[in-house]
Amino acid sequence: MLMPRRLESHLNVKHVPYSMIFHAPTNRAQMAARAMHLPGKEVAKAVALEAGDRKLLAVLPASYRINFQKLSAIVGAKVQLMDEDTFTELFPDCERGVIPPFGELYGVPVYLEVALAEDPEIILSAGTHSDCVRMGNVDFLHLAEPRVCSFAEKA
Repeated sequence: MLMPRRLESHLNVKHVPYSMIFHAPTNRAQMAARAMHLPGKEVAKAVALEAGDRKLLAVLPASYRINFQKLSAIVGAKVQLMDEDTFTELFPDCERGVIPPFGELYGVPVYLEVALAEDPEIILSAGTHSDCVRMGNVDFLHLAEPRVCSFAEKA
């Protein structure tokens, strides 16, 4: 599967410079980092969550895990993983389990772990199990308009 047309159009319309990185298909961001020969801290993973009736994306380094208690306090409601049926409905153009961390494309807010905001570049899923996008972090922050906060810890 190729990068969702919605994401490709968004990046091109906004004139954001990016490059594609292709790797062997993987089911986890940490495995994708290994396939690209990169540290897990340099590769972002997006996790689809629910907080009551609200949907949101948490974006964090592949080698980190969400502290649900901290994120729930930040969001102001109990946060839990989104169920697979809801995921499929909300992200119909993405392969199951992989989401590009651009919540504005899907009508959901993005919470970005502060550890990812510190690097000059970000590598993120392109919505498939084998494609990633590399772009400048400033461009990502401008496009995604995430709430930058501390809610994750090294796994």
